[in-house]
Amino acid sequence: MAESTIWWLLAGTAVAVELVTGTFYLLMLAIGLAAGALAAHAGAPLTAQLIAAALVGGGAVAGWHLKRGKRPDEPVASANRDVNLDIGEVVQIDAWNRDGTASIKYRGANWTAIPVEGAILVTGPHRVCEVVGNRLVVEQI
Repeated sequence: MAESTIWWLLAGTAVAVELVTGTFYLLMLAIGLAAGALAAHAGAPLTAQLIAAALVGGGAVAGWHLKRGKRPDEPVASANRDVNLDIGEVVQIDAWNRDGTASIKYRGANWTAIPVEGAILVTGPHRVCEVVGNRLVVEQI
């Protein structure tokens, strides 16, 4: 069996394992294995094939890691507008209870609103910052 065939089989295996596990870094390693296969097609000795695979695969992994590290962290699901469409909506608070909660009508149902940490309890319009269980965490607008 030709060396290039072995490289291509390894690259295909890495892609198949990535599809099963969802580990994107395996795709970067598969790119390195494909570089090793191309080096074998070009007639490079085994040492050059290994170096090509290591440099391309390792470089792809390092590049992807650096690119991912620069992305800002996403908020937790309970405060992420992409997950919960209630985030950012405006509710009206008419009165606060003694325990620091408020009973409000929102989307045709009764909800319990709680203020963000450190907020002063005032009535009026508030913006939903987070949904914790069946409670809306709100901040004054």
